[in-house]
Amino acid sequence: MRSVAGVVVLVCTLVAGGAGAEDWEQVSDGDIAIKARPYTAVTGGREVWAEGVLPVSLQDVQAALTDHDNFRNFMPYVTESRLLSRGEDGTRLTYTRLDFPLISDRDYVLRVHDEPVLGADGTQVAFHQKWTPDNSALPERVGVVRLRHNQGSWYFTPRAEGGVRFVYRFIVEPGGSIPGFLAGVGQKDAVLATVRGVEKRALKLAADRAPTK
Repeated sequence: MRSVAGVVVLVCTLVAGGAGAEDWEQVSDGDIAIKARPYTAVTGGREVWAEGVLPVSLQDVQAALTDHDNFRNFMPYVTESRLLSRGEDGTRLTYTRLDFPLISDRDYVLRVHDEPVLGADGTQVAFHQKWTPDNSALPERVGVVRLRHNQGSWYFTPRAEGGVRFVYRFIVEPGGSIPGFLAGVGQKDAVLATVRGVEKRALKLAADRAPTK
């Protein structure tokens, strides 16, 4: 577990580094704001930042995002999601396969680290999840394009008036050949669908916990 101050330093470091001087492009400015920019360190790479508010509890959104085996039931485009192993350092090794329209399936292997963030009194005040690629852990599959660069994070903090505020950031390259119009549409639609999928799952977990009358 990490203190609030430690996570703030980490997030500021991620914001400052790696993407070059390109300005952010505002992709969506609704209740979920999305912006993106080229990530020049990776050929064809994009860095995406989404933020907003969800009407869910910290407990339920954390439960949703740490249950990788069930991602295929609520995450968009996911047809296969497996927990491969747990590391001694507390990380999880996960496999995910995606089925997109009009292009070949993609997959990726990630090393995921979950960090409940504690306040000065020892109670949890936020949840931070981050991931990096670990492609050497699993061989590539025939007919599936491996996404070699996929790193990012979720950061959730509860609001006094209810719900949680989130920041969702990731850097990814599309892998293989993708028509320009698909890449542009996916940049917005896939992010919105992912956030809504997490929201829907967290709400279901809350409903399942509610006492029956």
